[in-house]
Amino acid sequence: QVQLVESGGGLVQPGGSLRLSCIVSGSTRSINLMGWYRQAPGKQRELVAAILRGGNANYADSVKGRFTISRDNAKNTVYLQMNSLKPEDTAVYYCLIVQTTLDYWGQGTQVTVSS
Repeated sequence: QVQLVESGGGLVQPGGSLRLSCIVSGSTRSINLMGWYRQAPGKQRELVAAILRGGNANYADSVKGRFTISRDNAKNTVYLQMNSLKPEDTAVYYCLIVQTTLDYWGQGTQVTVSS
């Protein structure tokens, strides 16, 4: 059984930074893709960033240049460094992994950007 545990969310002022972490436990073989989605109140869940096992990453246009996704395959962990945060980044952030043909989600961590 695969479990994802996110951490690092919280309240931050505009312009500030946060680093999200997602640790994967259980059956961790063949994790091809790791990523982060977010869902703001009243909006659909959207892709923030994703990274393949080899390190290729892609980002939503809204976060390019501000967010950086990385992964540590040895630790089965994916990170999201978020800089220059804006109020519109406020959302619940979810970790996702794709393992062969199955995908797994974390429980979500709240990020609030407000003064």
